[in-house]
Amino acid sequence: MVTGISGFLAANLAQRLLDLGATVVGLERDIAQPNALDIFGIRGSISIVNGSVDDLELMERALNEFEVDTVFHLAAQAIVSAANRSPLGTFDANIRGTYVLLEACRRSPGVKAIAVASSDKAYGSHSKLPYEEDFTLQGTYPYDVSKSCTDLLARSFAKTYDLPVTVARAANIYGPGDINLSRIIPGTILSVLKGEDPIVRSDGTPVREYIHVSDVVTGYLRLLDEIDATRGEAYNIGSGDHLDVLSLVGKIIEACGASGRRKPVVMLQKKIEREIDQQYLSSEKMHQATGWRAENHLEDGLTGTIAWYRENQHRLA
Repeated sequence: MVTGISGFLAANLAQRLLDLGATVVGLERDIAQPNALDIFGIRGSISIVNGSVDDLELMERALNEFEVDTVFHLAAQAIVSAANRSPLGTFDANIRGTYVLLEACRRSPGVKAIAVASSDKAYGSHSKLPYEEDFTLQGTYPYDVSKSCTDLLARSFAKTYDLPVTVARAANIYGPGDINLSRIIPGTILSVLKGEDPIVRSDGTPVREYIHVSDVVTGYLRLLDEIDATRGEAYNIGSGDHLDVLSLVGKIIEACGASGRRKPVVMLQKKIEREIDQQYLSSEKMHQATGWRAENHLEDGLTGTIAWYRENQHRLA
């Protein structure tokens, strides 16, 4: 089962699982248009359960009726600005949704492995870099707090009930199928492809780490392949590619072949309030536990991602 099945990461994961011969059950609350699941053309290959992850009766029934043995919990309200505007909806989806799903898994003896999506945002702000897994989870703002709680809840269920759950803390994910154009990479790519100067909705200085979605999918699969060793633990999933926003936009413009014709429009001259200045990860624990390392360097990942948006931009309006 993959919760949040029509989302960006979930649809990429579902595609990989289908390619591996898995039977996939997807939980879907709303059918947004467009969505990655339909753009990838794989909806018909998946058993869809309609409803919310915070519905305990529905979760128990789905896990048992479909004889689910593996769960990837990716359903979440994932937009930081939306969390700031509407914290209660974010807390319901990300916190209540997590503990309800974990309780349903606890009551379903057929479930043998669970991966829960946390985030690098769960750490909040730390002066020491890169972030390591033993750093305190100290999210301050609504989205960050929701991910800190998600992370703690998963590990609480593992320790208290011996639930076979592991936690993935991924960096900023990019790649084919991300239709949330408020994110810097898809928004910039489509602006440049349309012949527009991309807009930077900050002063361009925040530093983040970016990782290709295919590497994240592989990371999730590795964590569950090694669930006996990874249960009850959290793992950073990062690429080592960290840079400031303006440098990232410059790389995208260059990869689109628009150097000299397009330039970023910086909207602010000072840092955004409630914005973490620098955030990137050490993935050494993940490598030691599973042998995983990211395979896509940023330049190559951007080239393939741009090619996908160039081919599919007419479907994203």
